[in-house]
Amino acid sequence: MSSHQPSPRVSVLAFTAALTVGIGTLLGGPALVVAATPLSGTLSIAPGKYVAPKKGKPAHYTGSYFRMILPGGTEKYFRNVNSKAKDKSYTLFIPGSQRGLKLGSFQQPPAPAFASDGFALASTIVQPMPFAGINFSISTAPTDAQSGQPDVVPSLSVTGNQVTGNFSSWTAEWNSIYFNQGSPKPGSEPYPGFTKPVTGTYNKKTRAYQIIWYSLIVGGPFNGFTGYWHLQGTLLPS
Repeated sequence: MSSHQPSPRVSVLAFTAALTVGIGTLLGGPALVVAATPLSGTLSIAPGKYVAPKKGKPAHYTGSYFRMILPGGTEKYFRNVNSKAKDKSYTLFIPGSQRGLKLGSFQQPPAPAFASDGFALASTIVQPMPFAGINFSISTAPTDAQSGQPDVVPSLSVTGNQVTGNFSSWTAEWNSIYFNQGSPKPGSEPYPGFTKPVTGTYNKKTRAYQIIWYSLIVGGPFNGFTGYWHLQGTLLPS
């Protein structure tokens, strides 16, 4: 057995390195943090579509779409009878007049935001689409129309190929009702219920992105349901 012992200097350095890593772990992250790079431009909305099974791969949906999870956070989804998807739990998006979601600025609803029948009129991010017999759509604004809380502009940052974001102002409009469907939520409780952060991937070479998030629906006829949002497309220059 070797009698060689590490020098006091080596031991101190090793202890210091271990302590640094340990502190980083206790704080919920690595000791060395790579700064995230903010993205700018417009997240174009690729239309949602059905992809048939092929070469052993199951059928699935791609592009941009919305699903609504039944209360309790189960894998059971509300069926939108007006959906053009084969699976009626998917409501497929079509890009709006501004092709998608602008990062760093708001895309407010028109005035009025609803027709006399309650159909939503916002059309810059996505085109209004039928949901349970009534058109719904999406907008972003500096003040949350549901809670009155201040909002921030949509933002997305990338670290490596992973993205995180703040979509607190993402608002669904339906039947003359505003539903905040952002993440985090504006106000003092950012992640109520099954609300989860905006996460996804971004390819710096192709500018292709794919992001998802979950947002609890509060109030109205869908109180307690959770919105699942899936956006996909490319980042267009400002």
